[in-house]
Amino acid sequence: MNKTRLLYLALLALLLVAPFLGYPIFLMKVLCFALFACAFNLLIGFTGLLSFGHAMFFGFAAYVSAHAAKVWGLSPELAIMCGTLAAAVIGLVTGWLAVRRQGIYFAMVTLALAQMIYFICVQAPFTYAEDGIQSVPRGKLLGLIDLANDTRMYYVVAAIFLIGFALIYRIIHSPFGQVLKSIRENEPRALSLGYNVDRYKLLAFVLSGTLAGLAGATKSIAFGLATLTDVGWQMSGEVVLMTLLGGMGTLLGPVLGAAIIVTMQNYLANLGSMVSIVMGATFVVCVLLFRRGIVGEIAHRMGKKA
Repeated sequence: MNKTRLLYLALLALLLVAPFLGYPIFLMKVLCFALFACAFNLLIGFTGLLSFGHAMFFGFAAYVSAHAAKVWGLSPELAIMCGTLAAAVIGLVTGWLAVRRQGIYFAMVTLALAQMIYFICVQAPFTYAEDGIQSVPRGKLLGLIDLANDTRMYYVVAAIFLIGFALIYRIIHSPFGQVLKSIRENEPRALSLGYNVDRYKLLAFVLSGTLAGLAGATKSIAFGLATLTDVGWQMSGEVVLMTLLGGMGTLLGPVLGAAIIVTMQNYLANLGSMVSIVMGATFVVCVLLFRRGIVGEIAHRMGKKA
């Protein structure tokens, strides 16, 4: 337990000094996608539900947040709250429809619902279709702190990431989280013990979608942009890749997976379409060598030695 606390303290210290060691814009992107991957992992890693449509929460929240900041003139914290709330509402509606199915049928329902949200974003006038919402102002946090400075914006994004990560940690280590794990391991047994499985799965789906929306809303404010890329099915595929690469069912795995994928996309951008091939090859190698994901495999081997 002490080692775990030391690890988290070391990561917290790294977050604090990171903008002085690296490019804040890049670091903000890593943190936004890390929170997105952690939110997705709450659903697949701890509840056992594979969603192929999580981009609908991430992308739609980005649109709502960007619109609230640019058109409605809301402060950044209120704009992010609007986007997160929109994701929660979508999560409640789509989750109510999806959790009645299991396995591949659940995954296909989430994909179909995500495509519906995508076409809504294409047709809705406030999204500006292929152009997206651009030049979104960062504004002033609480009306006092000007977020035009990248370093200040980084610390806001880092704080939001830490809040989201801490919430996921608390959920996982609560009695509610233990029920989710039991549903993942043996759903019929959880049902036989008297738990309303569908209700637990719905709540997990809504929480996961809300946190994914928080990540998307934060990204739109930090980067001043919301586009169809954020809500496309490719984004849903990327978050699956991040989670599996880092380690499904682990706390830090999605963070590492997001960092690896974002780093590859950023520093291999000059390869053009070859980036997807490199990412795919990396994923294949990791699946062959680290079947539990990078963090999952390390934790497993350390546990064996212990």
